[in-house]
Amino acid sequence: MKIFEYMGKYDYEQLVLCHDEQSGLKAIICIHDTTLGPALGGTRMWTYDSEDAAIEDALRLARGMTYKNAAAGLNLGGGKTVVIGDPKKDKSEALFRALGRYIQGLNGRYITAEDVGTTVEDMDIIREETKYVTGVSPAFGSSGNPSPVTAYGVYKGMKAASKVAFGDDSLKGKVVAVQGVGHVAYNLCKHLHAEGAKLIVTDINQANVDRAVQEFGAEAVSPDKIYDVDCDIFSPCALGAIINDETIERLTCKVVAGAANNQLKEEKHGEMLEQKGIIYAPDYVINAGGVINVADELYGYNRDRAMKRVETIYDNMLKVFEIAKRDGIPSYKAADRMAEERIAAMRKTRSTFLVNGQSILSHR
Repeated sequence: MKIFEYMGKYDYEQLVLCHDEQSGLKAIICIHDTTLGPALGGTRMWTYDSEDAAIEDALRLARGMTYKNAAAGLNLGGGKTVVIGDPKKDKSEALFRALGRYIQGLNGRYITAEDVGTTVEDMDIIREETKYVTGVSPAFGSSGNPSPVTAYGVYKGMKAASKVAFGDDSLKGKVVAVQGVGHVAYNLCKHLHAEGAKLIVTDINQANVDRAVQEFGAEAVSPDKIYDVDCDIFSPCALGAIINDETIERLTCKVVAGAANNQLKEEKHGEMLEQKGIIYAPDYVINAGGVINVADELYGYNRDRAMKRVETIYDNMLKVFEIAKRDGIPSYKAADRMAEERIAAMRKTRSTFLVNGQSILSHR
């Protein structure tokens, strides 16, 4: 991989390689864009096949956070950290404190949070070395478990997608097929059930299914059958890449709206949904409740304020569909365009500034 060529192509700002021999830390901090504000993105710990694979993942994830934060209306840019190691075996206080020192060294350009392979407890350790961390324990002013907040945002985004697909945003009587009933989806099902939606659920964990059946009167189907059920809304809340050549042919829904990340296996699958007349709620717009929630910690966490901000996912989703209609493009492209337009507008406001009364151009 030609790193500088790739960074130039997608306008990355910074890539930091972090190494600490004593703790065994091998990490990559990537800052993609800080036009809107300091970069916010979680720390992922994973057993990568190679160092190149870890760097590539950091680059990809950081750019994704730029779009997610911009689309959510946050005054934050995009960044990410990946730690090379087995989260089940290689964690230590020394490792996360070493990482915290590297984050502190960036002097606020990057703010971290928990992600795949890391926990609230790991963030608490990082906090010993830097204030530039969110998602810590509630005792330190954290927002706590993000699942209910993420679920609420997905619920609001689903209502917006339903408004476009069905003419109104009521979910009463709608049949919603929920793939995966973990922490986020369980809370999503609470909202859907309260509004009178009919639920069809599946999960590889039978206990999750049984709970949804018992508490929400949901109908249960096997994991391989969820794509075939007759429903109004398909809500992927488990694995990514589940919208693909095979599954699109099986879907009978009018809306795809769920909490899972990276739902489209390839960009072409967004085109295929469009061609089939299915309204797709882009995942990084609809599931932004979690990042909106932790971002509020930067101001001294206030749950009411955070929840009001999460409610804007409804309007953000409608804006995506308006851009799609305006420009004649699929919604997944419209989401990118919405984020890019916001970043471009901010760059314009910063392109001219005063120095000693003289107006000069800033070429970032």
